[in-house]
Amino acid sequence: MAKVIRIGGAGGFLGDSSVAAPQLLAGGKLDYMILDYLAEATMSALGQLKAARPDQGFARDFTDWIWKDNLQELKAQGVKIITNAGGLNPHACRARMEELAAAAGLSFKIAVVEGDDLSDRLADLKSRGLTEMFTDAAFPEPEAVFSANAYFGGRPIAEALAAGADMVITGRVVDSALTLGPLMYEFGWTDRDYDLLSAGSLAGHVIECGAQATGGLFTDWQDVPDWAHIGYPVIECHADGSFIVTKPPGTGGLVSAAAVAEQILYEVGDPQAYALPDVVCDFTQVKVEEVGAHRVKVTGAKGYPPSDRYKVCVTFGDGFRFIGAMPVVGREAALKAQRQADAVLIRVGEMLRDRNLPPLRDSRVEVLGAEATYGANANPALAGVREVVARIGCEHESAEALGLMMREFASPTTSMSVGSTGWFGGAPTITPVCRVFSILLPREEIPAKVDVGGQTLTVEAERPPRVYDPAATIRPPVPADPAARDAGPMKTVPLVQVAWARSGDKGDAFNVGVIARKPEVLPWIRAALTEARVKAWFAHEFAGAPAPKVVRYELPGMAALNFHCIQALGGGQFSSLRLDALAKGKAQQLLDIEIEVPAALLG
Repeated sequence: MAKVIRIGGAGGFLGDSSVAAPQLLAGGKLDYMILDYLAEATMSALGQLKAARPDQGFARDFTDWIWKDNLQELKAQGVKIITNAGGLNPHACRARMEELAAAAGLSFKIAVVEGDDLSDRLADLKSRGLTEMFTDAAFPEPEAVFSANAYFGGRPIAEALAAGADMVITGRVVDSALTLGPLMYEFGWTDRDYDLLSAGSLAGHVIECGAQATGGLFTDWQDVPDWAHIGYPVIECHADGSFIVTKPPGTGGLVSAAAVAEQILYEVGDPQAYALPDVVCDFTQVKVEEVGAHRVKVTGAKGYPPSDRYKVCVTFGDGFRFIGAMPVVGREAALKAQRQADAVLIRVGEMLRDRNLPPLRDSRVEVLGAEATYGANANPALAGVREVVARIGCEHESAEALGLMMREFASPTTSMSVGSTGWFGGAPTITPVCRVFSILLPREEIPAKVDVGGQTLTVEAERPPRVYDPAATIRPPVPADPAARDAGPMKTVPLVQVAWARSGDKGDAFNVGVIARKPEVLPWIRAALTEARVKAWFAHEFAGAPAPKVVRYELPGMAALNFHCIQALGGGQFSSLRLDALAKGKAQQLLDIEIEVPAALLG
């Protein structure tokens, strides 16, 4: 029989459920289990933790919840773990794993992939005059940096497995490399097998966020059974790059073509130039098809040679921010909450001026319960809602200056709006504003190292014989808009009636992937959702951006469109004051937009 490698996705972020690993071990019949913990914001947090406690900086979520509780079963089944839980201190992570294994009377051969951490090269990088690849900003001051890491791909993980590792702990690798590495090792894929590398990366992309591939965050959430016991994804991977997405039997959740297609588009900008260290992926001709109950086959990924550079992500502190939430109840709650929040900001601004301190660098008020994140698309009827939360965010260079906001934030409970109930969920806090600075460095400057079995192997990152050439990319043709006069009676419906959608963030941008429920409806979706109309729909998200832009991409293989909304998140992640800084709700909001389609296609 042809070789099949089964990989389970047991974690999609630092803080994901601890039920995934035991569930997959009980019913997954796995060869490998991957756990993905690292995002830019996570790296920033781990960097601050390591600065305070040098023995930390890794994901103890993994060691003290997942690893500790499943050691016996991992050993008994011989399932290999691949995880980036090492964060900024993979050796400390391995030491903790070995300590826990020894206490259980077990031993594992655990490899560490390192070399990505460039924190000891900050002065050199700054001296080179490097600027940010998206904004052209100057390199941050080294003393403000929390983390600086290159993104490695799957090859170092494959080399660790070839050296006999039972487990592989990495620092910063691209999320999909946790899956690609084992596939490169198991199937002998070379660094020039670009279509296969793209397919393996797509497999990793599908499961890197855990249950998002098995019904989590699905548009048709009512169709997803048993969230409490949702199944985590298992992929059955073949040497030709095709794979089947499924889940352990008897679990909740849903594996459908639409749910998998949504996850394929999650956090993707240009789907024909999805750049990774090993390959530049082209997902435009990818097909998803249901081949059984909770079994979806994925094929059609294509690949181009990678760049000759690695992306390096630097996170750094840039001032401080305050975020507080004040419930207001009763008649005209939204109006009262807005007026009260504005008054607090005026008062604090005056107090800063009187103390000869700079003004607030930025501020934002969102009245939750009145559709604040919808901008001009909010339902006007909600202006009369009788229960809201006033969310105030602001920034300043000085944490001490924001202490004035900390003190004044609660004062309205006795001096301003009737119905103000006081803060909830703990007192507000002042935290650093964490920004991301991205650069590209020649890959030969950053060799990976694999520490396994007392030996250190160097995995040189050589320049590819050919590098990615955007000019060689042939874009799918864009069909002409359909003619309404030939389509019979037309009907105006919300987009959700004819499409699924998923959104996600990438830095200061977000994407919304839109998938037609019926391929024949796609021309009408395309005609309605022009770049200009989507930009206008999200106009409130682009406010203040110096060069906002929406780019639409075609994915004919999945009857889908992808909208990349650039400079649309107020800085993104920990540098944004917005409620939805990770763009989790943007697809839901776009699904409310109304489009015109032939009535005959709505049956």
